[in-house]
Amino acid sequence: MLRCLGKMEVKRMIRSRSQVLLTVSGALVLAASIVIASPLRAAASYQIFVSNEKSGDVTVIDGNSLKVTDTIPVGKRPRGIHASPDGKTVYVALSGTPSEGPPPVDAGGNPVLKKSKKDDDEGAKADKSADGIGVLNVARGKLVGKILAGSDPEEFAVSEDGKRIYVSNEDTNTASSINIATGKVTNIIPVTGEPEGVGVSPDGKELYVTCESGGDVFAISTVDYKVVGHFTVPVRPRSIDFLPGAHIAFIPSEAYGKLNVIDTEAHKVIQAIDLPSGSRPMRVRVSLDGSKVYVSDGRAGSVSVLDTHTYALLTAIKVGKRPWGIVLSPDGKYLFSANGPSNDVSVVDLAANKEVARIQAGEGPWGLTVVPGSP
Repeated sequence: MLRCLGKMEVKRMIRSRSQVLLTVSGALVLAASIVIASPLRAAASYQIFVSNEKSGDVTVIDGNSLKVTDTIPVGKRPRGIHASPDGKTVYVALSGTPSEGPPPVDAGGNPVLKKSKKDDDEGAKADKSADGIGVLNVARGKLVGKILAGSDPEEFAVSEDGKRIYVSNEDTNTASSINIATGKVTNIIPVTGEPEGVGVSPDGKELYVTCESGGDVFAISTVDYKVVGHFTVPVRPRSIDFLPGAHIAFIPSEAYGKLNVIDTEAHKVIQAIDLPSGSRPMRVRVSLDGSKVYVSDGRAGSVSVLDTHTYALLTAIKVGKRPWGIVLSPDGKYLFSANGPSNDVSVVDLAANKEVARIQAGEGPWGLTVVPGSP
C-alpha cells in the first residue's frame, strides 16, 4: 500500500536524490577531465636523441623525467642528427673518416687551421663502407637501415615534406640531394672547401650550405639545384638557422667568435655580432616564437642568447664543457646542449637562463634532435 508522505519526508527524499545526482555528475565531470587531460599530457611528452661521435651510438632521453631510456648502436662517428617531420624516424650521419679532433689554438686562442689535407693520411685510413645516413625507427628504438649519401657525410637537413635529405660531403667539397624513398642520390652540387652546415629556408625553396675553410655560403634552389646565391663570412661557418616570417638567417663563424646576420633575399651579410670572449660558436637555434637566437659557444662553455630584432647580446648561460649541438624542447621552455669532452647533456631553463641539470650521454656527444610524443 502507498502511504502519504509528510512534508519533512518529501524534503529529505529530494535532498537525498539531489546529492546522488551531484555525486554522479561530479564523477562524470572528473572522468571527462581525465579523458581531456590525457591527450594533453601525451602531446607534451617528447624524447631527445643524442649522437655520440666517439662511442658510435645514440642516447635517448625522456624529456619529462630527463632520464636516459635507451642507447642505440648506430655505427662509426655519428654526428648530424635530425628527425623526420612525422617523428617516426630519426636520421643520423655516419662516417668512416677518422676524427682529427679540435684544431690547436694560437696564443690568442684562435684555431690554427690546415691549409691543405694533401699531406695527411686521413684518406688512407678512411672506411668508406661506414659512410651513410643511418635510419632509426623511433618506436622500435633500433637502427633499421642506412642510406648511401656520398663520401663522409657530416651534417644534413630533412625537407619539410620528409621526402628528401640534403647532405654536406666534407671531403669531396660537394652537397648531395637524396630521395629517401629510393635511397638514391639524385643531385650532386659542387661547392668549396669543407662543406658542413646545411639548412633549408622556411619556404623550402632554397638549400644553404656553409663551407668551413673559406667561409663560403651557397644558396641552392631546391627545384633545379642551381646556385642562386653565394657570399662569404669569416671562416669556419658551422651551421645556419632562420628567423620565421622574415628573410633573415643566422650563421656562426667559429674561428672568429662571431654570429653573422644574413639577408636571405639579397644573399648577403648585413651584420656581424661579436660573441663573448673565448667563444668558438658552432650551432645556432632560433626560438619558437622568433624572439631570441641561441648559439653554442664551444670552448667558452656557454650558450649565448641574443635578441633577433635588435641583435643585442642579452646573456651567456654557463653550461658544460665545449657545448656543440643544441636543441630546444617542443614547448620552448628548455634548451639542451651536447657537451663533448664531459660526455653529458646540459638542461637549461630558458625562463631562468640557467642550467638546471646534467644528463650523462655516450662518448663525445655531438648533435641532438627532439621527437615529440611518448617513448
